[in-house]
Amino acid sequence: MGKSIKTIDDAVIRFAGDSGDGMQLTGGRFSQTTAIFGNDLSTLPDFPAEIRAPAGSLAGVSAFQIHFSSKDIHTPGDKPDVLVAMNPAALKVHKNELESGGTIIINTDAFTKKNLNFAGYESNPLDDGTLDDYFTVIPIEMNKLVTAACEGLDLSPKLVARTKNFFALGVLYYMYDRPLEATEKWLEKKFAGKDSIIEANKRAMSTGYNYADTTEIFMTRYKVEKAALPPGNYRNMNGNLATSLGLLAASERSGLKLFYGGYPITPASDILHTLAAWKHFGVQTFQAEDEIAGITSVIGAAFTGNLAVTATSGPGIALKGEAMGLAVITELPLVIINVQRGGPSTGLPTKTEQADLNQALYGRNGEAPIPVIAAATPGDCFYAAYEAAHVALRYMTPVVLLTDGYLANGSEPWQIPDMDDMDDIDVEFAKGFNESGEFLPYKRNQTTLARPWAVPGTPGLEHRIGGLEKADLTGHVSYDPENHHRMVELRQEKINRVSQFIPPTDVFGKDHGDMLVLSWGGTFGACRSAVETMQDNGMAVSHVHLRWINPLPKDLGEILIRYKNIIVPEINMGQLVTLIRAEYLVDARGLNFVRGRPIGASTIIETVKKTIGG
Repeated sequence: MGKSIKTIDDAVIRFAGDSGDGMQLTGGRFSQTTAIFGNDLSTLPDFPAEIRAPAGSLAGVSAFQIHFSSKDIHTPGDKPDVLVAMNPAALKVHKNELESGGTIIINTDAFTKKNLNFAGYESNPLDDGTLDDYFTVIPIEMNKLVTAACEGLDLSPKLVARTKNFFALGVLYYMYDRPLEATEKWLEKKFAGKDSIIEANKRAMSTGYNYADTTEIFMTRYKVEKAALPPGNYRNMNGNLATSLGLLAASERSGLKLFYGGYPITPASDILHTLAAWKHFGVQTFQAEDEIAGITSVIGAAFTGNLAVTATSGPGIALKGEAMGLAVITELPLVIINVQRGGPSTGLPTKTEQADLNQALYGRNGEAPIPVIAAATPGDCFYAAYEAAHVALRYMTPVVLLTDGYLANGSEPWQIPDMDDMDDIDVEFAKGFNESGEFLPYKRNQTTLARPWAVPGTPGLEHRIGGLEKADLTGHVSYDPENHHRMVELRQEKINRVSQFIPPTDVFGKDHGDMLVLSWGGTFGACRSAVETMQDNGMAVSHVHLRWINPLPKDLGEILIRYKNIIVPEINMGQLVTLIRAEYLVDARGLNFVRGRPIGASTIIETVKKTIGG
């Protein structure tokens, strides 16, 4: 009996194993091949928080999920169709999230008594029937098969065993009709000069492919056709790289040197690593020993006329708070990136969350308003970073850019933009004193209320700088109560005027109806997917996604009042919904889960149906 090929619209695959099993690498290779093939895709890397957790432990499980499709998609998928479990711990952690009737591919060689006990199994789930009624189980002796495949190579048994992830990759390439050539070329480049390692991984991958081809347990292959993406040049893009490119683009368009100062912190470290490799573009990077040194170096860089950037995660923002206030009172342009992660304190450094919104809005002493923009997708991090830099330079203010761990590490096909289509970023430095014969460092632009940017060393532009309150116009230190009140009002009004920069709000769906789903940040994909599904089923549901949260769009209030119900899904306990209820006095309701992972589209659909029926 021959094998059949079944054409499907999309598939969700999850690779899971020890942190040392190469699951991120395996998922990355499958993603890259799928991107080259022409599918739309979305990925969700899931790292263990304890990177040195013992091998085989539940705490040390690493996973990578990819959703790929012949249609436009927005999320990495709620539940996988296929789970590749490299050991008992991986099976235990992830099997309950698999679609009922889904497929589990298992490395049976790892199901030893020791590993089963370590994962908390009293009996072997492959033998006791616990999986039989729910899943299709495909057991494979991966370690044994790669050992045979790599026979004759000058490699230790340990290095040979490491190739089992490429065996699993070969199996999945066969199942979903993916070519091997791109991965083979990557191996040759990645391990150049290490011929034995290249050959071992190639053999393991082709063995996995051929095993799936020749055994009768794989009777069906699946084909996902190319997606009808808009014409253009594409690359697979993750959020941290997109953020880095957006900053570089802003540097090029503004004509300013890019200075990055920051402390390496998960999950923002890759921004520093990426920018540090771009010295040939004139980028300067400073790896600080702590968060405070990072941001104060950036304040100095902004003072001296650079596009100044720092990036961190929530705990780092807490440490930078005082210096952020200094940037506010001195009115210097900074881009402050917060790649949000889970929990207070150290929390869950490798898990995603969007619980730093209140911190971005209010986490400083005094009245210290800062514009806040949030990226929506991995590729959108490019445009959000560019906009953040543009606003910082135009309004002479620090700007907070919020991304998160899901966006930073996740990826999607990204259409490479034409730089000529990007908004111009015009920068004008103060050139000299005014007609009165003195330089007034706080004499503002009448449109933006931005103060002049005076580069140190320019004759005649000497002025006082520092954290003490400034007198309006002159910038002299002032303790006058009325002046302080006026300066507070001016700094707030300047941020309010950023709303001039924000385009009219886009409503996906009807501009009125039974239900509006309101989102911000990384919940965009789940919300948009959920709303598309509900609209296809005839439900009167619309979607609005907020890019700028401070200030909010000028037209948002008049949009909100046209809907009977408003739901705000967030990976926090209700930070945006509280702001919306206070600002617009509407009965918005939160949908809140704080589990270190994105909200699923199915959860949003279920909540909406409970609210309005359908």
